[in-house]
Amino acid sequence: MDRSKTKVIHIGDKVIGGGNPILIQSMTNVPTEDTQRCVEQILRLEEAGCEIIRCTVPNEEAALSISRIKKQIHIPLVADIHFDYKMAIAAIENGADKIRINPGNIGGRDKLEAVVRAAKERNIPIRVGVNSGSLEKELVAKYGGVTAQGIVESALDKVKMIEECDYDNIVISIKSSDVMMCVEAHKLISPKTYYPLHVGITEAGTVTSGNIKSAIGLGLILNEGIGDTIRVSLTGDPVEEIKSAKLILRTLGLRKGGIEVVSCPTCGRTKIDMISLANRVETMVSGIDLDIKVAVMGCAVNGPGEAKEADIGIAGGNGEGLLIKKGQIVKKVPEDKLLDTLREELLNWKE
Repeated sequence: MDRSKTKVIHIGDKVIGGGNPILIQSMTNVPTEDTQRCVEQILRLEEAGCEIIRCTVPNEEAALSISRIKKQIHIPLVADIHFDYKMAIAAIENGADKIRINPGNIGGRDKLEAVVRAAKERNIPIRVGVNSGSLEKELVAKYGGVTAQGIVESALDKVKMIEECDYDNIVISIKSSDVMMCVEAHKLISPKTYYPLHVGITEAGTVTSGNIKSAIGLGLILNEGIGDTIRVSLTGDPVEEIKSAKLILRTLGLRKGGIEVVSCPTCGRTKIDMISLANRVETMVSGIDLDIKVAVMGCAVNGPGEAKEADIGIAGGNGEGLLIKKGQIVKKVPEDKLLDTLREELLNWKE
């Protein structure tokens, strides 16, 4: 699939589809009606690199909070709606930049038409969301269980419902907690539609298991040229979702910028607290806007050679360490000065 063939969609001041960069999305996990907590979390996510944020809108107070939240954040806000079409309309009226609905459970044709009219008045995109867990009984029976084919048919049926309301400002999301089913579904749907696809592995799990599932699933899907926005769904602090999404995109060569940290797995030669040092380096560089590779090595013997593909690196020894550039030892420094030395070099970095 050629990503440039997908339809261009505007979400607030962001643009997706048509070959535009893949954008990173997350979702708040605090009550939307608690405006201040929601804003605080979104601002943290913005700082981490989140580009689109989704908030659930289960009630009228949450819908009203959308307008208050919007005044204090700097990225587009998507309203997540389940079942109640009135909440979709209220979210739109309160400034949501996009809504996420399942047209099949919004309450019937007349209520869907009311939602689409409200979206059309403000030219708000509608994300059609279908999950394997909510697949219609008829499709489960037709395909002999929950399958990629059933997910795709369900999604395209829902898209058709909106198109029949004379609207095509649409984004599609098809998700499953079954990684390979999710991959297959995306391969099946991509040649059947020109609408942008929001990609993610739903209910992926904790930070550890969720990251592994998401890296494999998103990696396989994105490497096919499929996907216009992504979310790494994790049971944990949503900031971790942004970190993981950025790394997945960089690893696939789909995004530049930001320091990539590589580090050795340690061995019996390691004479420093390598695990702590690597984590501290990763945290430290997250706020530095450079497109380079930094190596953190635990052995002064092999460190310089192993770090030669990095732009800059450090290697620990027994009470002292090395600063390395392009595989060449630049200087020796005391072990407790390694991190400070690296930080100073990065802040004054010149190619």
